[in-house]
Amino acid sequence: MSERGLGGMGATGIILCSLSHSPIAMRRLLLLLMLPLTLIACSRSSAPETIEQQLYVFGTIVTLTFHGLDEEQATRAGAEVNRMFQEMHRNWHAWEQGELTALNQAIAEGRSAPVPPDLLPLIEKSQEACRLSDCLFNPAIGQLIGLWGFHSSERPSGPPPPREEIAKLVALHPSMLDITLDHGQLSSSNPAVQFDVGGIAKGYAVELALATLRKEGVKDAIVNAGGGLGVIGSKGAQPWRVGIRHPQGAGILGSLAVHDGEQVHTSGNYERFREDQGVHYAHILDPRTGWPVEGVTSATVIGRDGAMTDAAATALVVAGPKEWYRIARQMGVEAAMLVDDSGTVYMDPGMAERVEFEGERPHIVLSDPL
Repeated sequence: MSERGLGGMGATGIILCSLSHSPIAMRRLLLLLMLPLTLIACSRSSAPETIEQQLYVFGTIVTLTFHGLDEEQATRAGAEVNRMFQEMHRNWHAWEQGELTALNQAIAEGRSAPVPPDLLPLIEKSQEACRLSDCLFNPAIGQLIGLWGFHSSERPSGPPPPREEIAKLVALHPSMLDITLDHGQLSSSNPAVQFDVGGIAKGYAVELALATLRKEGVKDAIVNAGGGLGVIGSKGAQPWRVGIRHPQGAGILGSLAVHDGEQVHTSGNYERFREDQGVHYAHILDPRTGWPVEGVTSATVIGRDGAMTDAAATALVVAGPKEWYRIARQMGVEAAMLVDDSGTVYMDPGMAERVEFEGERPHIVLSDPL
């Protein structure tokens, strides 16, 4: 699996918005669905205590929403997050020259290389997420992602890659478990390993952004990075509340409250894909086959480890209805939900306690605790 290159981290599955409990607010939210975002941090613009800033990075719009903060402090905090995000975008890009591509080149040439300090934790987290997901989340398959045309800011089109080329790359079994880290020095026993951290970098970036905002004295905020968001504090006396976009069309599937320090991430197959003669090939690849995932529309995950939560959302899409619950437990997420192509919603008890469905209740399959 991997979701997309860092430079193409566009929206991928649901919309999450800060909103009130009222049905009127939910209906108003539908007007925002024309915006090209998966996760949109929304606020009542008329409320003077709420300040919203927008940054463009990771191939999408990142929204920072502050509550109870003066403009000068919000501007200073937002500038620091923007500086950090822009540096991450340059260094972690999957196909434009930077720290990550330098590591990929060293691996391809059979050399060991030092891992820059800012990239080392992300590589370590990627390796851990791969192991815990039974390698259904596998950022080492960058060559496969590039072969499918997803190393581009533009949507790829045309026939799928030749089957023999896909099979050849899959047979090389590139995996995050093929790398060795020794005192900051990275090497790999498999020259086919090529990193694409797009399926985990956003969650890690949001985690670092929340830490930065706390250092700046921010007590209540949302960092919304297009496919995932994290929160600090609350919105006044109420928790931040987000709406989950229906993955099979316009409208809201449900909403849930998000508490201090939590992140919510989604992966889906309908916003970013390759198209040929009316057929959509999802951008989420199954590393076991090299082909796009089928049968699953989206996965939504709640957790406190941003990188693991982001990675788990992708892993659950690959796992599908039969294995998603086991993988979610292995990865230690707080709550998870999967939606298949028929519209059936699979939930664990943690998500069942938190989500409030909007409109007609979908068919739900509730997984019992192991």
